[in-house]
Amino acid sequence: MTKERLISLDVFRGFTILLMTIVNNPGSWGSIYPPLEHAEWNGCTPTDLVFPFFIFIMGAAIPFANPTKHFDFTVLNKIIVRSLRIFCLGLFLNYFNRIELFGLEGISLLILRLIITFGVAYALLGNFSLKIKTYLVFGIFLTLLFLAYSQIEAFQDVRIPGVLQRLGIVYFFTSILYLKTSQKTQLLVAASILLIYWLLMAFVPVPGFGAANFEKGTNLAAWLDNLILHGHLWTYSKTWDPEGILSTLPAIATGICGMGIGQILNFKIPKIEIAKKIGIIGIALIITGLIWNSIFPINKSLWTSSYVLYTAGISTLCLTLLYYIIDISNYKKWTTFFLIWGVNPMIVFFFSGIIPRVLSSIKIQNPAIASEQINLQEFYYNFCILPFFNNPLDASLAYALSYAIFWSLILWFFHKNKLIFKV
Repeated sequence: MTKERLISLDVFRGFTILLMTIVNNPGSWGSIYPPLEHAEWNGCTPTDLVFPFFIFIMGAAIPFANPTKHFDFTVLNKIIVRSLRIFCLGLFLNYFNRIELFGLEGISLLILRLIITFGVAYALLGNFSLKIKTYLVFGIFLTLLFLAYSQIEAFQDVRIPGVLQRLGIVYFFTSILYLKTSQKTQLLVAASILLIYWLLMAFVPVPGFGAANFEKGTNLAAWLDNLILHGHLWTYSKTWDPEGILSTLPAIATGICGMGIGQILNFKIPKIEIAKKIGIIGIALIITGLIWNSIFPINKSLWTSSYVLYTAGISTLCLTLLYYIIDISNYKKWTTFFLIWGVNPMIVFFFSGIIPRVLSSIKIQNPAIASEQINLQEFYYNFCILPFFNNPLDASLAYALSYAIFWSLILWFFHKNKLIFKV
């Protein structure tokens, strides 16, 4: 049995997926307004809030999906299947540009990739029986892992970690924890994770590098990533991954924070009292995170303990504000736009990653240089957006907004036809 959806939570999710779409799709990566860029290393920009917002929201939704806390083998199977579906959606994104078959090239190869992509998407997002979902997701998961370690040249360095992969892992552990433990135990687990992670990162010497540190590529998390996932890490670093193994532990704590707030939202007390409680918690989390920042810097790539508390606090205050406006004051007329984004997050995340890959694969003649080719993404930005702006930062943002408008039209169509795609 599931509880009625909390509109403020769906709106928060919709805002987050919209922000993600904008920050992930600038017209030019060299022309981005600072708030729409990640912090270079330590620190936190608005863009660095997107990922923890997702995890927090996912955690907050768990008590609404399972209000009775019933747990048996069927429930466990559902959790495993959903976790793997999320994981595989993210993992497949890393395979798209590597698919090769029958010596195909150009448009023929792109069509093949799209056929496979739609097949995988249907298998992972389709509404099948639990038994069929189980067979499909395990088949896809094992196939992707086999290809990664098969020594086939195209896949030998494919990245295994990723954003959706981390979401899938966090969902699995937070769901089990919610169903099998009390809220007090969950709080103790989250606190223990954050403390242990800090102790490991701050005091355990790093093999091959020396003393413990929080620097790029030489910290304990980077060493573990390179040890276990060598050759299958983030393209830009090669030796460490921002969604790596050890840093996924505190990400679970982010999910637990969201789950705790979700349980408070289910309390049988006046809504205004709920808003006061979670508002106070949000402020306390931010203050604690800022204090911890002095010895364990706020850092998204390391997902530091201070980053967990700081971003969980901001997440909580954002949800508090939305909860007060929408669910207490009943001011809902403005929410439809964000709701259409919030109820179909996975299909947006997956295909908003596929579309740029498709556009960058299609080459046409460069109108400015007859002897050169240009991909469709570059063509649209350079010849349909950039000429209308004097400031390249504005042009880059306009491109991102046009992409968000494109997705808004798709999601409005889904909304009008009551189409919701769930993992």
